[in-house]
Amino acid sequence: MSIEKVARLAGVSTATVSRVLNNHPGVRATTREKVLAVIAECHYQPNLLARQLRTSQSRMLMVLVSNITNPFCSRVVRGIEAEAEANGYHILLCNSESQTEREAAYLSLLSGKVVDGVITMDAISNLPSLRQLIGDYPWVQCAEGDPNDQGASVTVNNYEAVMATVATLIERGRQRIALINGDPRYLFSQQREAGYRKALDDANLAWSHIEYAHDVECQAGSEALERLLALPTPPDAIITVSDVLAVGVLHTARERGVAVPESLAVIGFDGLPWGAMMSPPLSTIEQPMHQLGVRSVQLLLARIRQPHAPLQHEQLRCRLVTRASG
Repeated sequence: MSIEKVARLAGVSTATVSRVLNNHPGVRATTREKVLAVIAECHYQPNLLARQLRTSQSRMLMVLVSNITNPFCSRVVRGIEAEAEANGYHILLCNSESQTEREAAYLSLLSGKVVDGVITMDAISNLPSLRQLIGDYPWVQCAEGDPNDQGASVTVNNYEAVMATVATLIERGRQRIALINGDPRYLFSQQREAGYRKALDDANLAWSHIEYAHDVECQAGSEALERLLALPTPPDAIITVSDVLAVGVLHTARERGVAVPESLAVIGFDGLPWGAMMSPPLSTIEQPMHQLGVRSVQLLLARIRQPHAPLQHEQLRCRLVTRASG
């Protein structure tokens, strides 16, 4: 099946078929539907390599994540994929595990024009090496971005979100608020910790404690709670930097006979949908995961179309969702 045959069966020109395939806005809805019906009926597959050679565009975007098993990453990637497809692009999902060698191998596809641009979700500490590998190619850092960096970014206001949540817990009578943080190489970990410390300082609370989880896993949350419960004066509230860590906290609290929220309030971070089905339902700092993905694609396409336009750095807002755990 060729594009010429599709055009003949649909009763249009090959140029019109091409515009439909590329999601060009200048095609009437009735014509678009007719062409798409022929394509579906005939199972037409466009020759992507030929189009790439003709246009110097692959219509592919690379998404480089450090840990695809993290549910937060998965939700963001769904937003990325939806927005990419809405603009006539596909994504190439690459799981780097934050290993420089793997990142270099994946990013070599930029120079071969296999992909037109890249969205990364790696730690701020890895940005210098990523910047060197990516060079002048279109690039957006998603969920982890520094406004002082030489790349566009979209993230959330981690500092404000945690600071406001600590203040809310204090208003509810909690006096010993702990933080279970993640990998300090990530800017979001640094920002959330800074917000935690600032809120305690503002309230003149002397009690504070931070535990660092070795990974974003339920077991790591369980182990962190065990260490907190072993303190001479354990906390009466815990904020975790991931809903996944909070699940481990809830599980171990139940095993140890710690009443949630009566003796211990627990608040996660992310807003993953299954948090509402936990026992008790998990309070969480909800970040707009889908929108993070959508905006990262929009910023990347803007960079592809106008490489020399001013860099954009966006911060989206989070919101505290209060449920029975806190």
